[in-house]
Amino acid sequence: MKLPEPYSVDWLELPAAYARRVAEALGPRVVAWWDDPFDPRDATVRLGGGWALVWDEESGWRHGRFLSGVKGVRTELAEVRYLGGGVLPAPGRVEELLDGPFGGPVRPVYRSYRDLADGFDAALITYAGVAAGSR
Repeated sequence: MKLPEPYSVDWLELPAAYARRVAEALGPRVVAWWDDPFDPRDATVRLGGGWALVWDEESGWRHGRFLSGVKGVRTELAEVRYLGGGVLPAPGRVEELLDGPFGGPVRPVYRSYRDLADGFDAALITYAGVAAGSR
């Protein structure tokens, strides 16, 4: 697949396939999921019991008590714990990080959303290709 032009609709939606795969890997724990605004691009996976996961393209996944958020509005969490594992851990690995003693309250920064030519979008597009091929 060809990389979309930065800030095009396709580029803004590129993380959605990755978030979908993580939500699928978490299975029945997931209540809903959506992608969110850009700079940085991010996504939310709502979990049962009032908890949620939020991913962004700079810090990877964090977990906390869901306070508010809908598609198009940044999600707010309380009791935040960053899971670690890099900015784009494999979907199955996210569940391991969520259930394990990994991460902590300090926000890691793996990259900047301004790094448009660092290979990150090429990694993201592999999930878009898998998602498109599975329909």
